[in-house]
Formats: sequence, C-alpha cells, structure tokens
Amino acid sequence: DVQLQASGGGLVQAGGSLRLSCTTSGFTFDDYVITWFRQAPGKEREGVSGVYDGDGATYYADSVRGRFFIVTDNAKNTVYLQMNSLKPEDTAVCYCATRHYQPSEDVDQLNRLWAAAPWYGVWGQGTLVTVSS
Repeated sequence: DVQLQASGGGLVQAGGSLRLSCTTSGFTFDDYVITWFRQAPGKEREGVSGVYDGDGATYYADSVRGRFFIVTDNAKNTVYLQMNSLKPEDTAVCYCATRHYQPSEDVDQLNRLWAAAPWYGVWGQGTLVTVSS
C-alpha cells in the first residue's frame, strides 16, 4: 500500500530555513515521481518541487528555484524539501504526492505534468509552513 506522511512544518522568520520530510512506504523511488505541493489560503494548489529517481531528474517552480532543494534518501524512504531564504509568500500548507511513472515515447511528459496536482493519485496529509515578516 503506497503511503506518504509529510512533516517538518512550523513558524519561521523571513530569511530563515526549514526542512520538510515526506516519509514513504509501499514503493521504491525508482518507479515513482514524488512532488511537493503547497496551497496558500485562497489560492490553488501549486507544484513546488518534484523528483524522479529513475533518471535523477528534479523539477522546481520558478518561484522557489535556487532557494529550495529536493533530496531523496533511499535508505530512509524519505524525500526532503530543504527550504532556504524563506519569504512571507511561502506561507502555505505543504503536501507531498506521488504516482507511478515509467518513461515512454512521450519524453516531455514529466516536464509538462510534474506540477499538475490532478496527475497524482496518492497524497500525504499537509504540514503548515508559516513565514513571518
């Protein structure tokens, strides 16, 4: 049974850092895309950063590129999101999600879909990140 559990949220001042953890069970990273999403009050859920260990590909939203980093730890079955230089606009409930993936003839499929919330079938519960100014 594929399961995810997100943790690590909290309150931090602007400019600070947090590390979120997505602890997984029931699958191996090589066959799945794992992505962090966030949803701020009154806004749509947006893809923040994703990883596909099958070929080592990582993905970042423009708003976080250079500040956030996604890392997999296969030994611990955990995917981390290191968030640095946090801004008040990063305040949101953060979720991790996953779906099975195998490369196909459509080589751009991951590039197009990694940040699309409806593409994912399994979600962890949210963890709240609050950045104060």
